[in-house]
Amino acid sequence: MNIKNPEKRIKPKAVGGQAVIEGVMMKGADSTAVAVRKPDGEIVVKKEKLKENRQHISKIPVLRGMYAFIDAMVLGVKSLMFSAEFFEEEDDKPEKKPSKLDTFLADNIIWISVVLSLAFSIFLFILLPTVVVDLFKPLTVNNLALNGIEGIVRILIFIGYILAISGMKDIQRVFQYHGAEHKTIFCYEYGEALTVENVKRYGRLHPRCGTSFLFIVMIISILLFSMFSWSNVLTRLVIRLALIPFVAGISYEIIKWAGKSDSKLSCIVSAPGMWLQRITTREPDESQIEVAIAALNHVLVENPEADNW
Repeated sequence: MNIKNPEKRIKPKAVGGQAVIEGVMMKGADSTAVAVRKPDGEIVVKKEKLKENRQHISKIPVLRGMYAFIDAMVLGVKSLMFSAEFFEEEDDKPEKKPSKLDTFLADNIIWISVVLSLAFSIFLFILLPTVVVDLFKPLTVNNLALNGIEGIVRILIFIGYILAISGMKDIQRVFQYHGAEHKTIFCYEYGEALTVENVKRYGRLHPRCGTSFLFIVMIISILLFSMFSWSNVLTRLVIRLALIPFVAGISYEIIKWAGKSDSKLSCIVSAPGMWLQRITTREPDESQIEVAIAALNHVLVENPEADNW
């Protein structure tokens, strides 16, 4: 049974999260924690304090969203790498002295992964749509029409990508942990004790989910990109890259507001992302909920007024 009564919902706290390999990462007001279920069944938790400089940015609208966008990517990669350590296949080959390249890659693996992720996202969701829609240019010169078609193509690619990976067995496990993360956060937001039985009663679709954020990014990008003329591909790419921080910042403010509000407008804004969460989340089992609870318990703060910026 899902609890849907918004009147009983308490003020959202500074809690967010992400599913990782056989685990969950939770971020609180001043720390993060990654809980992973090891192959032997043990739950291991890694906790880290957040950098203090984020507090100075947290009160500046839009700018805080730009910071949070990059911060979330770095934190997400670090969390995934930590969880993957417990599931790497053992190599029976004799160890050899690492080369300078191996040492460089090992020392900078986090940032290299972030850069590669950004490059892949830029190609798939920015460069590819604008190149594809360029084929429609002989049919119309209307700036709004071309930018609108580009936005639709971008959304279709995004949905197609999610559907494609959702059929993978390992990804389905991650989606289950994604559902466990949402249900656990809901239980906390409603002020109930974090027990498996309590968490199971809540829904797995959350308005502050990263899936909802990405969909809002798609919509905001359509609006901002439409303000510029349909020039050559290189110019369009440069403009779109320059606008990404602003798109992320504005989208962050919208998702933050939608997560706090129970108005009809916020429900409308959140609806597309909530629909997509039916794909990116799955109902978790009790063992997965236990992992999410373990992660959340390690980031809770005593200050009841701590807010999620």
